[in-house]
Amino acid sequence: MNKVIISSDSTCDLSAALVERYGVEVIPLYVNLGEQSFKDGLELKADEIYGYVAENHQLPKTAAATIPDYIEKFSQWVGEGYDVIHFSISSSMSCSHQNARLAAEEVEGNVYVIDSANLSTGSGLLVLDACDLRDEGKAAEEIVAEIEKRVPQVRASFVVDTLDYLRMGGRCSAVAALGANLLKLHPRIYVEGGKMSVAEKYRGTIDNVMVQYVRQMLGRDGDKLRKNRCFVTHTKCNAETVEKVKALVAEAGVFEEILETEAGCVITSHCGAGTLGILYEVTE
Repeated sequence: MNKVIISSDSTCDLSAALVERYGVEVIPLYVNLGEQSFKDGLELKADEIYGYVAENHQLPKTAAATIPDYIEKFSQWVGEGYDVIHFSISSSMSCSHQNARLAAEEVEGNVYVIDSANLSTGSGLLVLDACDLRDEGKAAEEIVAEIEKRVPQVRASFVVDTLDYLRMGGRCSAVAALGANLLKLHPRIYVEGGKMSVAEKYRGTIDNVMVQYVRQMLGRDGDKLRKNRCFVTHTKCNAETVEKVKALVAEAGVFEEILETEAGCVITSHCGAGTLGILYEVTE
C-alpha cells in the first residue's frame, strides 16, 4: 500500500500551523491586482487586498490554478511513491476542479481529485478528515470513499458585515447595499450543493448579530453535529468579536476542538473585511 499525500487548493483557508500539523500540501490559486498576478498566500497576503481595494475602488480578479501547476505537483508526488488525494474548491465556483481532474489524467499514478462542493474551511474540514483517516492507516481508496460520503454533511455559512465588496463584485446592487448598511442588515450566506445562496438577514450591531447567528446554527443542527471539530473563520474581524463567537461555540459543549483561521486572499477578495462564519459537519 502506497503512502498517501493530502493536498488542497489554497481556498481551504487552513492556517500555516494546521498545514504543518497535518502535513497538508497546498496548491495556490491566483489573485490579480491590475496587471500583476500573485499566488494566493505565497506571493500575496490577505491584508494587502484591503489596501488595493481602498486605493483602486475595484476588486481583485481571482483565477484557478492551471493544469501545468497541478501536473507539476502531482507528478512530483507520484514519482516519490505516493498516492495523491487532492481537494478542490467547489466546481460550481471555479474551474480549478476541472483543471485538477485534467492534470490527474496526464499523470501516471493514483491521483484522486475530490470536488469539495464548498469553499474556505468548508473544504478545510474535509481535508483534515482525510488527514485523520490517512493517519489511521487507511488506503487512498478507502479515504476517498469515506470523504465523498461526508461532502454533503458539511455546513458552511458566513455573516457579512458590509455589502460593499459584494456590490463591487456585482452580487448585489448599490441601492440594496446602501439600504442594508443604513438598516444595519447583515445577510447570512451559506453553501449548499456547491453553490452560495443568501438566507435570512440579521439586524443590529455585528456583535449582537453574531450571537443570533451562532445560536441559530448550532441550535438548528443540534444532535446531528459531528463532534470532532468546528472552524471559526473570518476576514479581519475585531478580535473581541472573534473571541465572543469562539466562547459561544464552546458554551455549546459539543466540539472537541474549535479552530480559528483567517480567510486567504481569494475568499477575502470576494467578501471583504468583517465577514465571519462557523463551519462544521453533521453526521447525516
